[in-house]
Amino acid sequence: MTTVESLTREWNGITIPTPGKFVLDPAHSEVAFVVRHLMVSKVRGVFKEKSAEIVIAEDPLESTVTATIQAASVDTGAPDRDNHIKTGDFLLVEEHPVITFASKRITDVDGDTFKVVGDLTIRGVTREVVLDVEFGGVGKSPYGHQAIGFSARTEIDREEFGVNFNVALETGGVMVSKKVKIEIDGEAIRQ
Repeated sequence: MTTVESLTREWNGITIPTPGKFVLDPAHSEVAFVVRHLMVSKVRGVFKEKSAEIVIAEDPLESTVTATIQAASVDTGAPDRDNHIKTGDFLLVEEHPVITFASKRITDVDGDTFKVVGDLTIRGVTREVVLDVEFGGVGKSPYGHQAIGFSARTEIDREEFGVNFNVALETGGVMVSKKVKIEIDGEAIRQ
């Protein structure tokens, strides 16, 4: 019988999984974003359909992650706004149905926090971004599956990805901020 302990190892002062492939558990994961609206409040949204594969390497610094988000699965709690986000003003989902991320390297390891540098593609435009990642640990479900948890954060300038729509406000400023915070909380299961 395989135990969680036989599938873990000590590295850099923390317990991490032994090498292997993990797949995102969408039911226990969230990909969210936050933008400022009218320069006075924040609007939050999530992408309901997402997938990711994490490959833990023998050398943990050579581990990789690839992720795909279905752009049309955006949900801000307001159907009219969601429909607008899907248009050419924002995500242009008919021409660019997926948002992707592919890691290139891991840097700045400090205990259970590190940076994952990779290519983010939105609307067919690819830019390098840095995710600030916190490793949440290794666990075992009641069904015997090994799981890992993590949180990742970054901020992007949406205009660098061709998402330029905005409206100037009479009081100064714009309707939607250029900066978008991305917040990911995930759980992945060993395959």
